[in-house]
Order: sequence, then structure tokens, then C-alpha cells
Amino acid sequence: MKMVVFGATGNTGKRVLAQGIQMGHEMTAFVRNSEKLYDQLGKHSAMRVKVIVGDMMDPVSVGEALAHQDAAIIAAGHAGQGEEFVRLVDHIISQCESQSSFAGRVWIMGGAGLLDIPYTDLIGNNLPGFPPEYQNHNRNFERLRQSELDWSIMCPGTMTESSEHPDPVQLHVTTEILPVPIPETIKTYSEVQIAGHLFSRLQELNVAYDDVARCMLDHLELGGAFKRKRVGLAYPSNSPVRLGEGG
Repeated sequence: MKMVVFGATGNTGKRVLAQGIQMGHEMTAFVRNSEKLYDQLGKHSAMRVKVIVGDMMDPVSVGEALAHQDAAIIAAGHAGQGEEFVRLVDHIISQCESQSSFAGRVWIMGGAGLLDIPYTDLIGNNLPGFPPEYQNHNRNFERLRQSELDWSIMCPGTMTESSEHPDPVQLHVTTEILPVPIPETIKTYSEVQIAGHLFSRLQELNVAYDDVARCMLDHLELGGAFKRKRVGLAYPSNSPVRLGEGG
């Protein structure tokens, strides 16, 4: 499969790129700094990647990078950048929509606060105490919903350098809802209490960058189970997990 990674030198993007190479995909890296990319990949892997150095806000460069690609993974920017982050995502999505030879499969990065809280009509990002910059993920989500692309939003908790599990594990994967057990009694809580409950359990949502990258790469097909879905990840728990549709 042919895919382009925007933000290919970041913590998530560099892992998507490295794993994609190992899986035999035709990888294109869109970066601002090619030297940083080559240092991260190493000489052997770098020879197997098409590198485009450019400005992600330049429509010509982005459009050319998307041409004839099967998928795009947008791992650039972060919510703390505010309007700049929202504009960046909007710009790349717009180019995905307008590039006629692009297949239409898109992954973007969100966060666990974008997922529905079971038994409620709430998401974490809208609760008191959640950092206001997380609202930028909400805005990117709404932008995608307005498009006709085959998109998915990866919504992990805090991402870590490596998994605490010494052996490969089968991740709990959910669509639309949080991937950890939530008590039904939460529907009786106030919003402040719900926020407190989630804050007390944030560690359960920690997931390794490598596992996030692998999940995206394992679900690149058009019309798959994650089409137009928010996707949550967590490691196995001894408690039952309420899976969302397609989970």
C-alpha cells in the first residue's frame, strides 16, 4: 500500500514510518527537516522512503504528496498549538478532499477525551477540569464529519515510549467509547464527579506509541470497521470492557 505520513519525525509519525517500512508499504514522509528524518531512520531504512521536504501549509506541496496515495496519516502538530493545529489539520484534510488521485483513507490523531463516556452523553474534553486546548480535537473531529473521506481518529490516552508488557498483547480496541470498564452508576454522577472519576483512572489509558502506530497500520483498508469512527485503545484489564460498535 502507498501512504504518506505528515509529521514523520514526531513521536507517532516516526514509528508509523518505521513500522510501515517493515510491513512492506511504500512510504512517503512529508517533513520540514530531512536530516532529522535520516538520523532517526538510519541509512538503510531511509533508502526505502520517499522524502518530501516542504511546508504543510503549502497546498501545492501537500497536494503533490497526496497524489496517487492509498492513505494519509496526519501525525503532525498537537492540540497545545491551538489555532495553528486546527488550521494545519483543516488544510491537509482539504487537500485530501481536492486531490482526485488520492484514495481517501485518512487517520488523524485525537485523544481519549474525545471518546464517549459509557452510560452518559458526555465526552471528557467537555468536562470541567479538562485542559481547554483539548477542544481543538473536537474541532478537528467536526471538520472530518463534514467531509466525505474514509477517516478514523486515533484517540489514545497518554502515549509512552514502550509498553509495560514484556510480550506482545492483544489491545482492547473500541470505537466511539472509552476502552476501559466504566460503572453504570456513573450516569448518576455530576459532571465534576465524572471528571474526577476519569482523572483518577488516567493511567489505565496509557498506551505505547508503537502500539498506536501498529493499530493504525493494521486498519488502512477502505470501508473497514473504523470508517468514520473514533478509536480507543487500552491494554487488557481483569474487568470486563464494554465494547463499542465494531470493537
